Amino acid sequence: MAKIAYILLCHKDPDAIVRQAERLTAAGDYVTIHFDARADATDFRQIRTALSDNANVVLASKRVKCGWGEWSLVQATLHAVEAALEAFPRATHFYMLSGDCMPIKTAEHTHRFLDDNDADFIESFDYFESDWIKTGMKKERLIYRHYFNERKNKRLFYAAMGLQRRLKLDRKLPEDLQIRIGSQWWCLRRSTVEKTLRFAKRRRDVMRFFASTWIPDETFFQTVVPHLVPEGEIRSRTLTFLMFTDYGMPVTFYNDHYDMLISQDYLFARKISPEAQDLKRRLGLLYAASDVSFQISGEGPELFKFLTGRGRIGRRFASRFWETESTLGRERELLVIVCKKWHVAKRVLERIRQTTNVPAVEYIFNEESAVLPDLGGIQTSLEKRTRHRRALMRMLFDYYETDRMMVCMDPSNIELLEDFAADRSVTRMLEIDCTFTDDYLIGHAMRVGLAGEQTSAETFKRLLPTIRNDIIFESDRIRDAEFKNHHRFRETADLEKNAEALARFLSISQDAAREIADSPHLFAD
Repeated sequence: MAKIAYILLCHKDPDAIVRQAERLTAAGDYVTIHFDARADATDFRQIRTALSDNANVVLASKRVKCGWGEWSLVQATLHAVEAALEAFPRATHFYMLSGDCMPIKTAEHTHRFLDDNDADFIESFDYFESDWIKTGMKKERLIYRHYFNERKNKRLFYAAMGLQRRLKLDRKLPEDLQIRIGSQWWCLRRSTVEKTLRFAKRRRDVMRFFASTWIPDETFFQTVVPHLVPEGEIRSRTLTFLMFTDYGMPVTFYNDHYDMLISQDYLFARKISPEAQDLKRRLGLLYAASDVSFQISGEGPELFKFLTGRGRIGRRFASRFWETESTLGRERELLVIVCKKWHVAKRVLERIRQTTNVPAVEYIFNEESAVLPDLGGIQTSLEKRTRHRRALMRMLFDYYETDRMMVCMDPSNIELLEDFAADRSVTRMLEIDCTFTDDYLIGHAMRVGLAGEQTSAETFKRLLPTIRNDIIFESDRIRDAEFKNHHRFRETADLEKNAEALARFLSISQDAAREIADSPHLFAD
């Protein structure tokens, strides 16, 4: 009978990890956990203590700091697989999972399925001929060397790639391998895993190549396994059910998706909403049940396309991703810096980012040229960003793998501010009050096209009071809205008052806030 070693890569929510490990091992299977070395050490100790008496759980002793799109994810997987091979000699299969996966079949059904299908389950499509990559970079992932993380060092990432392109430093692919691509959620037999690890030790050239490719967790195993295993023993599919929106982001499942999920021809599903507690409870009970028969309909992807194509608003099977009223996430916190002087807000944002390491984006609803990651097209215009504002922010939270994020907005964006403030997430606002000299207002009028080089002094004399009154009106509207968690950071205020506002806005100490507020030239024009 199949004995599964689940390879669990995770970086947060220790309580959920412990519950998942206990659920999977209760059926007689094994769990190997790689907990991101970048994550909270207290969380890791909590996991280790809670599972210390479970003989079917092992923690990868070699932990690496993981980053999305980096080789570190593959290296973490290899460390976890090595630990599983050594700790669980009776394991016949190795199944990759993430912290937000849940079983959608019974353990009994899962074991019987693997017993009946002597094969490796891993998506493996020709990298260049298939349409697996819908948008964004394709050959550039491979032919250039990527030493910077696109999410953390966007400018360096694209600058380095641009330099290689200009200098024609594109490299050759390994000659004896056909590069293939697919989902990172695979299930491999023990013999295949052992062959893969031997290959990794023998072919250091291949390891060096993939170590500097972009998003190698979608190409490394998918390329190496077909090189080692006969084609007839590979099923080019994943056993984990997941769907993607038109913008390439995974669809999240909620409480009312239970019936749809268990009718899919898969063993697990990703990704389950952290808020879907009832769905998690029901699926957990299902996994432990016996003598359950499943009516496989497999209608999930087509039903999703049907409903989103009509823009359906509702509950059952609806895609919360596209609903205007969809929440950013009850556990998430959006920090909004509101300021008419964009350069001042950007300086404050950068100082906060340096001090707190909170991911941040600038005036994405005001500047067409604002730097954003490739999100499948939703980021390409101000109109799209504004129309799908909650969808955009959800994607950015997911992209940066965070529950706290900062964004800059112009005071004129009152409707956006009201929309985000009405969300179930926590929205905090820091309004930066600046002084506006006549010279600044003249420059502003010219920047926005209200005046030009030939505009007369008499015209400016009439125009400036109107612009000044507009700025005051926008600020008054924000205060009249009486937003919860609204704080003011004023150019004319003393250091202690500004530090106090920053401390409340960011939930940081007064000393850390004072360090930010005391930065030189914050308000300089």
